[in-house]
Amino acid sequence: MRRSGRIATPRTAGLSATVLTGYGLAAVLGGLAVAVFALLLAAGGDAQSAPPYAYIGRVLGFTLWQAFLSTVISLLAAIPMTRALARQAQFPGRMLLLRLCALPMVMPTIVGIFGVVAVYGGSGYLAWAADAAGVDWQPRLYGLAGILIAHVFFNLPLAIRLLLPAFASVPAESWRLAAQLGMGSRDIFRIIEVPLLRQQLPGIAIIIFMLCFTTFAVALTLGGGPRATTLEVAIYQALRFDFDLRLGAMLAILQVIFCAGGAWAVWRAGRQMVLGNTARLVAYRYDGRASLARLADFGVIILGAVFLTLPILALVQRGLAGMVAAASVASLLKATMISLGLGLAGGLTATLVGYLIAQARQRMLSSGQKRGAMLLGLTGRLGLFVSPMVIGMGIFLAATGSIDLYRIAAAGVILLSAVMALPFVLGVLEPALEVAAARHDRLCAALGLTGWNRFCHIDWPTLRRPIATALALSSVIAMGDLGAIALFGNQDMVNLTLLLYGQLGAYRLDGAASTALILLGLALAFYWTIERVVGGRELH
Repeated sequence: MRRSGRIATPRTAGLSATVLTGYGLAAVLGGLAVAVFALLLAAGGDAQSAPPYAYIGRVLGFTLWQAFLSTVISLLAAIPMTRALARQAQFPGRMLLLRLCALPMVMPTIVGIFGVVAVYGGSGYLAWAADAAGVDWQPRLYGLAGILIAHVFFNLPLAIRLLLPAFASVPAESWRLAAQLGMGSRDIFRIIEVPLLRQQLPGIAIIIFMLCFTTFAVALTLGGGPRATTLEVAIYQALRFDFDLRLGAMLAILQVIFCAGGAWAVWRAGRQMVLGNTARLVAYRYDGRASLARLADFGVIILGAVFLTLPILALVQRGLAGMVAAASVASLLKATMISLGLGLAGGLTATLVGYLIAQARQRMLSSGQKRGAMLLGLTGRLGLFVSPMVIGMGIFLAATGSIDLYRIAAAGVILLSAVMALPFVLGVLEPALEVAAARHDRLCAALGLTGWNRFCHIDWPTLRRPIATALALSSVIAMGDLGAIALFGNQDMVNLTLLLYGQLGAYRLDGAASTALILLGLALAFYWTIERVVGGRELH
């Protein structure tokens, strides 16, 4: 009798309550998407008047154009800076600069927008420098220019952090061989780096394009008028101000179609370049040693560092100087408590749902059901191709005439924030669960550890730090989100994000500076505290 060498693990032997819950949550998310789509279709077919196709075409055209320009500029700036950082692997402040590249991804969007206004706005640093130099020039930030600057500020660090590991993955033997062959910088770029960029850039470009395509806070704050309206902002205006459900439904369906296409493109472009095995030598690059090359590299690095640092320095300087013009202590305390409460609730919801879905997905991978695992992962990433504003639109349509949404506004904010943060949670937890499964599944099967006992003794010590990172990241995202609170918020539920948006809209820049600084400090402290308390000390 032939015996199989495969041990039936707890993940493949049966369905635990955790896995069943993960399947159920994924089914709920999928059903939510289908229900929202059906509601939008129903709302779009009632009116007698012709749809405003000219307006829809103009909004769609501007959305695509600004996303395309933002993506191109971000990548054109990221490639030389990433190459310079890869060639100059050791210089004072390199680690600080790499950490600075992570700050815009954690920083609430509205805070970064204020930093951009403080530098490039009508009363910003550039306008002050031009006035001091006697130049008659006034910057025009609001409109397409402001949207592009803000998008590049947020997406340039993202592109660098995605490209830099690809440059570092080139084996050390390749650089040694290039040096032995006498290859110059131009030859190295053509033979080694261009093929690498061809593999990496499509996926990165699609991700940045979709982030810019679904932009809300940037376009709402810096758009400056109807000519600079994106689909996300048009949906918000149709729902919140005009209450034109038909127009909002048509815009939402259009956005779902484009975002679904973008999600499919991200999945198709997700292949990695295989560079072969390496002897694990230090990847020392021999190009870029000449004085002229070093001067060019450090010039690019300094320019990028100045672009990323100026808005943050302006935020700190103006925030400290504007404390006297800050909102009242009572309103700031109330907004802070609401921000912390909504952020933690949204983060906990996203982390719990993400963990259960990731567990169910890992169970399918362990049993060889790769297509089902892929579908489960895509369902968990609903927020990437179905905008939270679209989901909010569906909730509004479903509740019209039956539920007073403003009485349960907090639940709507938490739900939308969790859906938006869920893809980031899955991005952190899924790789950690795959590693944990490869290490511990067979041992747990041999010891008979399942369910809660396995989680307490095996999974929690192993996954504690990834769970803490996911919780910290999702909580900060939920705390700094403007879309959900702008859609469901009211005068009784104003967090720091909504308070800052109101101050910017009223051009109370001194008060906005202090609010932005408080929000940034709170977000960083919140992130650090959650990682330390939940993650504990790193095991060695």
